[in-house]
Amino acid sequence: MDGAWLARARWRWRGAWLWPAFVAGALLDGAIAAVRPFVGDSQSFVGGVLAGLILNLLAVLFFSGALGTLLRRGRGDLPMSVARNYGGTVAVATVSVAIAGIGLARHDGIADRQRALADAVVRAEAYIGDHAPATFRVNATRTDTFTIEAGSIYRTCVASQDGRRSYCVIVKPGLPLAQSVVFAGYEPNWLLSQGAN
Repeated sequence: MDGAWLARARWRWRGAWLWPAFVAGALLDGAIAAVRPFVGDSQSFVGGVLAGLILNLLAVLFFSGALGTLLRRGRGDLPMSVARNYGGTVAVATVSVAIAGIGLARHDGIADRQRALADAVVRAEAYIGDHAPATFRVNATRTDTFTIEAGSIYRTCVASQDGRRSYCVIVKPGLPLAQSVVFAGYEPNWLLSQGAN
């Protein structure tokens, strides 16, 4: 009786990888999301951890049993609970690898959109500095940019010196410099964004 209990305890100890891997995987997913977002153009560490927890839980629920069964085909001496634990650990590791792969695959597109946004802001500042009335030119470097179409169309506004009005331009960074910026009225971006949602 004591020998069987010790054998079961040894198997349980050796198979107790799932929940430490679950927590470590969620933390790793948060770090990956902060450096290489797998959803959107940016993610916070906390958002990545929450997404990782949910994806890890789903992976364990749906794949740990099947992976444990496959593992037992190769190692029949493993108790099912230990094999399922190992299968869940593999599922959690697979989630982290998939998140990292998606983040890496999307990185170039995100970097391109960030460069286009920075270029649009520089073009808008230059245009406003050259063409806007004096009350707006003093704030030419204090821009508010609204993305109409990521990577290709932006609307940038600056407030007047008294803060009561806005001067706005549409910027298309893909066009030649002289044709890329046009005046777009005095409606501030916050008002435009309310209508766009």
